[in-house]
Amino acid sequence: MPAPLFTRISCAVALAAIAVPAMAKDTPDPYVPAAGEALDCVQIRNIRSTNVRDDSTIDFIMNGNKVYRNTLPNSCPSLGFEKRFSYRTSLSQLCSVDIISVLFNMGTGLQQGASCGLGKFQPMQKAPK
Repeated sequence: MPAPLFTRISCAVALAAIAVPAMAKDTPDPYVPAAGEALDCVQIRNIRSTNVRDDSTIDFIMNGNKVYRNTLPNSCPSLGFEKRFSYRTSLSQLCSVDIISVLFNMGTGLQQGASCGLGKFQPMQKAPK
């Protein structure tokens, strides 16, 4: 006789809960702080890509493979999960006084979520192996 539906669902949920911690692996940080002072601003035209590491850390990968890490002064809800954000500035630079907004995919397009201030841009280098 097959198990009742409630029992089968409970088992599936329990198995999923066990499997999740095994799959959730943090990737090691590939960077360490480089020599030099943190910058207040970076040139927008030199930003090649970004890598959102968590709710308060964004790596800005620049032309020439320079990397600047921005550690937000406060955690920005859902930034680490969504891994995308927008910003507006009237300057050609992105600065520590600027605000980013988390972007959510709502199926019909992107919607703005929490808005959070940036920190300074710390130069980073590849971690030694």
